[in-house]
Amino acid sequence: MKFNKELENIKSYEAGKPIELVVREYGIEPQNIIKLASNENPNGCSQKVQDGVAKIVSNMSLYPDDSMLKLKNALSKQYNIDESELIIGAGSDQIIEFIVHATCSAESKILMNSITFAMYQIYADHVGASTIRTTSVNHDLEQFYNLYAEHKPSIIFICTPNNPTGDAIKKDELYRFLKRVDSETLVVVDGAYMEYAIGKDSKYEVAPSQLIKEFENVIYLGTFSKAYGLGGMRIGYGISNAKIIKELYKIRPPFNITTLSLEAAALALEDIEFVEMSIKDCFKEMIRYEEFAKEMNLEFIESYTNFITLLLNSHNSSKIAQTLLSMGIIIRDLSSYNLNAIRITIGKSEQNSRLFNALRGILSK
Repeated sequence: MKFNKELENIKSYEAGKPIELVVREYGIEPQNIIKLASNENPNGCSQKVQDGVAKIVSNMSLYPDDSMLKLKNALSKQYNIDESELIIGAGSDQIIEFIVHATCSAESKILMNSITFAMYQIYADHVGASTIRTTSVNHDLEQFYNLYAEHKPSIIFICTPNNPTGDAIKKDELYRFLKRVDSETLVVVDGAYMEYAIGKDSKYEVAPSQLIKEFENVIYLGTFSKAYGLGGMRIGYGISNAKIIKELYKIRPPFNITTLSLEAAALALEDIEFVEMSIKDCFKEMIRYEEFAKEMNLEFIESYTNFITLLLNSHNSSKIAQTLLSMGIIIRDLSSYNLNAIRITIGKSEQNSRLFNALRGILSK
């Protein structure tokens, strides 16, 4: 049996270890395991969402509303956009897949940061496109422009705030960069963690409606997996001009979003208080992480997200992550990104305290 040659060098995405796997491997009771690896909202999702979804569970025999009318209407009001400027995906990474498959081939080039969301590379590999990366850890837009001018890529991926590092780009700096890019290059502004950036500092807010009005070659990505606490529902969205959205729709499969996910996302947009509370809790606990890093003489990247990246210097990130795992604490080792660092989701206060105590003991040995 033959498979497409593009698959030969593709590495599958490594998701954070599920709690169930840690239970099997280490014999730790589920209630004694804390997962701080996948940047989920430790508060779960809104009670309003839970109650609303429970009411429609009995309606699972029917296909979802493929027009996604209720959610599209809610998002169009949220962002002051037309429904024709919106596409919904099974997570924002499905929109990334649509984008790459719609615009790229083996002759294409895709530009991205040196360390960024792994799915950009994986989807580029799907079509055999070559990728160009900056050398800086944080987004350096001057480097981006120099590489853009040299290679003229089909797509530029800008993740702000960036996963897995947590750094973000000020709106003014981003707009200055976008004005230098010609309309033939599609720029993807991935705002999966934008709600957190806005909560921390409004200078980093990138408003989709203004973005797509000023730049016809830009698409903005958002998700319900982070601040809204709907990671298990797998639902994200793309916002761009109607012409781009129309082309992406040619790739979208029918009924790609479940009935439960559509209802959950629409209800989540209504509960602003829950999102604001989650963001406030996150940055309150983030201060504790920064203080802990200073106490342990660790460097960290200033984060505009719901996670923090600790740079480990003389310590080994893989060994530390494995030791924590054996203690029932799941974090993300960033050695696969050629970075000796660990990424930790900001959890609840008691979860963070347990992490600090464990990590303090490991680092002091």
